[in-house]
Amino acid sequence: MNPSQTNPSRPDQTPRTALVTGASTGIGEATVRALAGQGWQVFAVARREDRLAALAAQTGAVALAGDVTDDAAVARILDAVSSAGGVDTLINVAGGARGADQLGQAKTEDWEWMFQANVIGSMKLIRAFLPMLRAGRRGTVLNLTSTAALVAYEGGAGYNAAKAAQRAMTQALRLEEVGNNLRVIEVLPGMVQTEEFALNRLGDRERAAQVYRGVAEPLTAEDVADVVRYAVSLPHHVNLDEIVLRPVAQAAAHKVVRDS
Repeated sequence: MNPSQTNPSRPDQTPRTALVTGASTGIGEATVRALAGQGWQVFAVARREDRLAALAAQTGAVALAGDVTDDAAVARILDAVSSAGGVDTLINVAGGARGADQLGQAKTEDWEWMFQANVIGSMKLIRAFLPMLRAGRRGTVLNLTSTAALVAYEGGAGYNAAKAAQRAMTQALRLEEVGNNLRVIEVLPGMVQTEEFALNRLGDRERAAQVYRGVAEPLTAEDVADVVRYAVSLPHHVNLDEIVLRPVAQAAAHKVVRDS
C-alpha cells in the first residue's frame, strides 16, 4: 500500500510526470527544480532555448522550446510529450503583466499581450492535453493566477482582467471535467519578487525595484514553487481547489508594510 493512502497529508510517492510552462525563469523555473528534486519527470516549456537547455542540464528535465500561444508550437509540444510517454499533470505558469497604466491611458498592445500570455496560452495547452489527462483518469491541471484576480487596483486593470479571466476559466474547467476525475488547482500568489516580473511589466530596473522597496520578505519564486509542488503531489483524491499565498507583510492587496 502506498503510505500516502493512509496519511493524506503526505505527498504521493508514485512516480509522476508533469509539463511546466514558463520554465525559463521565475516561478516556472523554480517549479521545474522543485518537482525534479522530488523525482518527477518534468517537461520544461518556454520560448528561450538557451535558458531551457541550462535548466535541463541541471535538473534532468526535458526541454521543449515553444510559444504556448502559437498553435503549431503547441502541436509540436504535444507530439513530443506523447512520444515520450505522456504526462499526468499540466502546470500553467507562463504569463505576466505589461504596463501599469490607468484605464484611460490603456495601451491596446499591452492588454492583448496579457490576454494572450495568461488566458489564451493556458487555454491552448489545456485543450491540447485534455485527452491525455482524461485517458489516465488521474490527471491534474494547475493554473497559476494571482491575487490580482481577486481584487482590482489602480494601474492594474489589464492584469486584473486577464488574471480574473484565467481564474474563471479554471473554475469552469473544474466543473466540466470532474466527471473525468480531473483535479483542477488554482494557486494565487500575492507579492513575489522574481528576476523578471516587475522588470517586464515596467520596463525599467529602478521602477521595478521600487515595487519591493522596504518590504522585508516578499515571497520568492521558490516559495510559490514549493506550494505548487505540494499541491500536485498530494494523493489524487485531495484537491486544494484554491490556494492564496502572500508574504506576511502584505495583509491585503492595498495593505503592505514597508520599512521607513
